[in-house]
Amino acid sequence: MWLFKYLFTNLYRALQSANGRRLLWLFFRYAGQPRHRLTTIPFLRYRFQVPDPLSFVWQFKEIFADESYRFLTDAAKPVIYDCGANIGTSLAYFRQTYPQARIVAFEADPDIGAVLARNLQTNGINDVEVINKAVWIHEQGLDFGSGEADGASMFSETGRRLVPSVRLRDYLLRETRIDMLKIDIEGAETEVLVDCSDALAHIRNLFIEYHAYIGHPQTLGLITRLLENQGFRYYIDSNQSRVRPLVNHRYRGNDLMDLQLNIFAYRP
Repeated sequence: MWLFKYLFTNLYRALQSANGRRLLWLFFRYAGQPRHRLTTIPFLRYRFQVPDPLSFVWQFKEIFADESYRFLTDAAKPVIYDCGANIGTSLAYFRQTYPQARIVAFEADPDIGAVLARNLQTNGINDVEVINKAVWIHEQGLDFGSGEADGASMFSETGRRLVPSVRLRDYLLRETRIDMLKIDIEGAETEVLVDCSDALAHIRNLFIEYHAYIGHPQTLGLITRLLENQGFRYYIDSNQSRVRPLVNHRYRGNDLMDLQLNIFAYRP
């Protein structure tokens, strides 16, 4: 048994839960389909339009199989802020897991935002305040590049345009308590967090997807120091499993980004 677990850790782990087994089916059914084509995928009790089947399968793994966004709360109606809601997979999970929650979601990419709106309406995921603007450090707009599937960012060179923006700090200061703040904004996270550093005192749980782009400074230390100064405990995880990292400097052969990490922060 231990040899089996060592050799087939991911498969063994997936087989232990219903959503893990569903993940294996999704990989078998959709991971080999042509990339970056709008596809309708049924899963659980939902039916989502997805711009890229493989990216969606990885989303299902992180959100529903691994439950990376699950948090503990004693609030009857927890407050959840989802920055970088993409096509709504995380919103489906939040609404399903915390049915009484008040949810505020932000999505910068106008095209992905349209898919997000259709998915919420089609699947009856109600009472979500969706703001189709980029989370940023001011309200003057953000020079933003579209990307395939979930790769749109301020660093993308494809289809660049000025998109509307909001200053996240202003939204956070309007709340007296936020039970979960999810930040997956493709490279804008450091500047946004620094701008919000004086507005994090009432955040109970925080998820940050950290990105480091080639040719730009790495700022992981800045984020971890900020979390420490604000009284958070944190855990850092990576799904890269990069072999020979002192030789292999690229993240999955990515020509834009050389590091991606998941940071989970919580108040003890």
